[in-house]
Amino acid sequence: MKPRLPLIGEPLAVDLVNTRAVVPSGPVDMMATPAELWEWLTRQADRMTMPTRAERTSLDEADLAAVHEVREHTARTLSAIRRGKRPPADALRGLNEAQRAAPGIRKLSWRGGALVGTVDRPGKLGLRVAASLAEAAADLLTDPLVEALRECEEQNCVMLFVATNPRRRWCSAAICGNRVRVARYYKRHKATA
Repeated sequence: MKPRLPLIGEPLAVDLVNTRAVVPSGPVDMMATPAELWEWLTRQADRMTMPTRAERTSLDEADLAAVHEVREHTARTLSAIRRGKRPPADALRGLNEAQRAAPGIRKLSWRGGALVGTVDRPGKLGLRVAASLAEAAADLLTDPLVEALRECEEQNCVMLFVATNPRRRWCSAAICGNRVRVARYYKRHKATA
């Protein structure tokens, strides 16, 4: 059974990497189709420029491949950083190339009595989305916050999270934290039975 899209709310680059999971039957891609990519983008609408409704139907396998490529480069780079290693040169190059494929231009406009800046990107939808995600990865990778990146301690979870509280151990206390507590409880009571 394929898990539903993961929790969101971590930095955008972490949310992207968390669209891959490992379940007992093996690795699962929760963003394996253009429709699932659209669903994920919709959930991230408050953090990135959303494609128009008309563009939704234009999402195709090439768009998905561009996003998957950025996800892979981001995952490999974050993994290296978490281990205190130098990131793979090809992963950094891939993130840079994704940004270069659809460079963002800060467009200024006057709305509601205030100056507003929005990022406008040229090009095909998949390249624009991939460039935005690569930029989000670059932002995280150069932010001191990346030092607080952790992998969930629940044994069957591979989700990443930023531990802004040093005591945080799970991607979600309500899901993985609860699983760990229930397993401990069961183990204690099984031993006494």
